[in-house]
Amino acid sequence: MADAERLLTVEDLRVRFNTEDGVVQAVNGVSFTIDRGEVFAVVGESGSGKTVTAMSILGLLPMPPAEIAAGRVLWKDEDLLAATPERRRQVRGGEIAMIFQDPLTALNPVHTVGRQIGEMVRIHRGYSRKQARAHAIEMLGLVGIPNPAARVDMHPHEFSGGMRQRVMIAMAIACKPDLLIADEPTTALDVTVQAQVLEVLLGIKDEINSAILLITHDLGVVAGVADDVMVMYAGRQVETATVDDLFYRASHPYTLGLMESLPKLGVDDAPLRPIGGQPPSLIDLPRGCAFHPRCRFADLDGPCVTEVPSLRGVGEAGHQSSCHFAADLRAGTLEVRR
Repeated sequence: MADAERLLTVEDLRVRFNTEDGVVQAVNGVSFTIDRGEVFAVVGESGSGKTVTAMSILGLLPMPPAEIAAGRVLWKDEDLLAATPERRRQVRGGEIAMIFQDPLTALNPVHTVGRQIGEMVRIHRGYSRKQARAHAIEMLGLVGIPNPAARVDMHPHEFSGGMRQRVMIAMAIACKPDLLIADEPTTALDVTVQAQVLEVLLGIKDEINSAILLITHDLGVVAGVADDVMVMYAGRQVETATVDDLFYRASHPYTLGLMESLPKLGVDDAPLRPIGGQPPSLIDLPRGCAFHPRCRFADLDGPCVTEVPSLRGVGEAGHQSSCHFAADLRAGTLEVRR
């Protein structure tokens, strides 16, 4: 990917929500890049800041209560956080498109799918109504919906869950955007349909030469489709690496915990080790490392409870971890303390 075109650069993004109960530190110092042709996955439990990060990129957060406290979002060297509302509307859908995790609520139930797909090119490309309908049929066929000429005039409730997700993908790719943001695109689907949707998504990426920002909690999906991975916990970026380096040489206890909570293929008696405890409140984060109350490697008399670990390089180039003992964990010499 060294010579690939850089599409997106997120630098030290910090997002907070001002609520009656206090300030929610939803995203706290996240940085990453995405190149053309890449699948970049963001992994973490619910509430870790994955979706807020994506919504910040597109300018979809309600302000207030949301507030971008710091950082930059560079889209081909243009800072979207400093762009005018009109420019952000041009980027949304036209250059960056989002596939939401629940198509039944994201799609308008009173309009046909053809009208909703066609609206994208009418707004961003100036198509006529007739051209937009023809383009919608083409997009439905591209995502594998059979008999698209007949189905273009159907409503969302007339489609199955997997077909609705394909309609969402058709809407997202209508303008052939450079970046597709897929927010848990396969969460509510069974395994067979999940594989079909992912295959369509990757095929479309290659077809229109785009990149994908994939938000998920499913490490199985990540292993199958991602190039690079960022792991988030309590609003912070705790590890970033290539997918192979992450799975074989995890260098943060939280990442390791996610791996160990998965069943092992072909190993019937391998015990599952759940991560104990609950994620912390983003209003009142623990001192030091936010993961230390749940970490079995934490030094409760040392830096884990007194210092917030910085994200630093470990092992191969590009692999970063925000654990005080990342090098020891990577080497397999870190002792379990509890």
